[in-house]
Amino acid sequence: MSVHHHYWQGSFIGDEEAGRRLAELPAAVEAALATDLETETVLAACDALADALCDPAHPVHGRLAAHLPEGEDPAVLAELGTLLGRRELTRKLRRELGGAAPGRLNRADPRETVYEAWAPVGLVAHIAPGNAATVAPLSIVEGLLAGNVNILRTSSADTLLTQHLMAELAALDPSGALAARIVVLRFPSSRQEWLRLMCAPADAVAVWGGEGAVEGVAAHVPAGCRLVEWGHRISFAFLTRDAWSDAVTLGALADDVCLHEQQACSSPQVVYLDTEDETEVFAFAERFAAVLAARPPAVGTVSALGPDPAQEAELTTTELVARLEEHLGLTRVFTAPDGSWRVMADTRSPLTASPLHRSVWVKPLPRKRMIATLRPMRRYLQTAGLAGSRTDIAELSRTALAAGVTRVTPVGAMLESYAGEPHDGVYALQRYSRRVAVQADPALFATTACLDDLARPVVLPPPAGPLLGKEDVQEPGRRVARADAELYFRSGGSTGAPALSVFSYDDYDTQMHAAARGLLAAGYDPVGDRTANLFYCGAMYGSFISFFSVLERLGGVQLPLSAGPDHRATAQALIDHGADTLFGMPSYLWQLLHAEADALRAYGGLRKVFYGGEHFTAEQQRTLKDTFGIEVIRSITYGSTDLGPLGYQCTESSGGVHHLHADLHTMEVLDLAEDRPVAPGETGRLVFTTHARRGQDLGRYVIGDLGREVPGRCPCGRHAPRFELRGRTGDVMRVATYFLNHRRFLDLAGEPGGHRGELQIRLDATDARERLTVRVERGAATDPERLRDVFLAGYPELRSAVAERLLDLVVEAVDGASLDRSPTSGKLLAVVDARR
Repeated sequence: MSVHHHYWQGSFIGDEEAGRRLAELPAAVEAALATDLETETVLAACDALADALCDPAHPVHGRLAAHLPEGEDPAVLAELGTLLGRRELTRKLRRELGGAAPGRLNRADPRETVYEAWAPVGLVAHIAPGNAATVAPLSIVEGLLAGNVNILRTSSADTLLTQHLMAELAALDPSGALAARIVVLRFPSSRQEWLRLMCAPADAVAVWGGEGAVEGVAAHVPAGCRLVEWGHRISFAFLTRDAWSDAVTLGALADDVCLHEQQACSSPQVVYLDTEDETEVFAFAERFAAVLAARPPAVGTVSALGPDPAQEAELTTTELVARLEEHLGLTRVFTAPDGSWRVMADTRSPLTASPLHRSVWVKPLPRKRMIATLRPMRRYLQTAGLAGSRTDIAELSRTALAAGVTRVTPVGAMLESYAGEPHDGVYALQRYSRRVAVQADPALFATTACLDDLARPVVLPPPAGPLLGKEDVQEPGRRVARADAELYFRSGGSTGAPALSVFSYDDYDTQMHAAARGLLAAGYDPVGDRTANLFYCGAMYGSFISFFSVLERLGGVQLPLSAGPDHRATAQALIDHGADTLFGMPSYLWQLLHAEADALRAYGGLRKVFYGGEHFTAEQQRTLKDTFGIEVIRSITYGSTDLGPLGYQCTESSGGVHHLHADLHTMEVLDLAEDRPVAPGETGRLVFTTHARRGQDLGRYVIGDLGREVPGRCPCGRHAPRFELRGRTGDVMRVATYFLNHRRFLDLAGEPGGHRGELQIRLDATDARERLTVRVERGAATDPERLRDVFLAGYPELRSAVAERLLDLVVEAVDGASLDRSPTSGKLLAVVDARR
């Protein structure tokens, strides 16, 4: 019976089947690359696996622990889980590929129709080392983050940890896209035909190991294929005179030597002293030997099992040669009685590899000779651990880098790393990617910010879990980890008390780029438009700041005026600086334009209005176009303080119709009374799940807005789903036993009633019955009595409530300034319920 120790695209198979499939590998790769893999799919699955690995009680943790190498501490799974978490992988993506969705063809410069992205190379063949249990799975994850198909070979001496780890990861992706991109084989290096079949169709081959391992694989790498070498490297510590006399520094150096028993490439093998004095070298070696002698023996790792016979022979040979050279005055050797450590002082400066297992060379190296001494070994250098003054560190860092070192750390932190850190002088994700570009006709693609929007829909993991309301989000939001709580905003409070929302700067940046792409789709021109940012600012309200950030990312000309009470000064600034585009709240823009109508009409330079937070009615839009000559009036974005930008308008959108930011969110439309989807095209509660957010779970968030899905593909050509806003749940009022909708009043006042101003409803309780007062902005075309007749004629439920003497209906014309507004955002309060 064949042992199934190979994992191939979702299933475990034996040798015979693996051989057959290897022969057909090129076709399997082509089929996998023909399907889409969203970066979010990789992040979501890795994050779920990370949670399981960090929880010893989780079944996945138990299953994988059974496949750890003998003697390996199960804590290694938690370490792996930390590296696979969303936080770390997102930071890695941002550092190495510039963003959390590097595969999308976005504009390289918003002012040009040139689109760039990181594309997968295709097939990456990974040849894993046999001395590090976590390297193989992390190498595959790097390949997946870059979008590649990955085939990995582990040695026949390895356990099946990588195979089962990848199987668990693939199982967390219901789309099957991850499974299609993962193959893990286990076979000995003597099976050269399999190695050849692995490498022949590869676009990149990643090899972990020494020169022999690299040479053995390089023979099978075809011409034009990238050979990515992750070979053995040598690291050293360099101590100035003050540092080598410091007991704390010696303790930190011993930590670097003992951690992982020098098995890591970043472990120090040589300690250099900034001196030419041989006696100082010998004295230091003796002192450091005493520090190593006080260190406890290794426990809980594979290396704690001790060196194998070949390593033992190398240790013995190195020590004996060094002892022989003592007679020549070249060396002095200090060793543990049981051979568990050794310090070998050597008067010669050239770099010498250590036999590891707590074996350290100590050598003199004046800083003036550092480059000449180390540069011949530059191909093998990795980490320099430095100890000295601030000035010493700055100077020595530059010298070490010039000598060929790829990373510099403090002594005591040589084995530490950070997310996205370059490895051996390069970014792994860039080695597994290609930078690609598409140049497009500006006339055809002026409003296209992302070319992929026209090519294919974004498929994100489906939403899951319970529905969340504002309170469900607010309370956990106050407990967001400090590392994720970098930017605080409060909502405008137009539908209740202002709510706090917390963002990391990475998330904020992602959202501002998304809003910027949406603004381009709506017709904003970062080259030609001169924009006045007239959103409200202050009191932690985010609109002004957010659209300042959006314009900054677009490279657009901006007048950051904000919404202020001095309309004359604002209008004069627009005229003086040639503004032709206005950003702001409809209620504020309406007041500004009418207060300074004569000056702004005479100016005649206004062409575009992008509004947010509220809506202009059709009649109001007609007035802006007829009176002020404005040509474009569109929503600047649809979003919320909690979730950020949710939707955007394109040049084919009107009214409340928006495209979903489908690369950030998924959307559901649920029944008003029950938690089930509505029929296609019906109005329901809008529920959003945010995928690109760190620190807060914003899954299935009931935002409080009503809407419906708009069927079919938009005439603009984008695949992103469309929805139409139909008001807020708070706009539906229970009055006199009837449910009345603020939006119906708006619609009736506009088209049949001819009202072009603002409208607000106030609810009061009187002794006899309830009273509904429609407060409309006073204007030349406003006739309260006529509007009352229009409401009664066009709204049967309202007419019945009045006829049954359950409700008093009053329509009154007032000055716009007397309407109730949010003190923070300036938004008009649609409904003021004074019955409570």
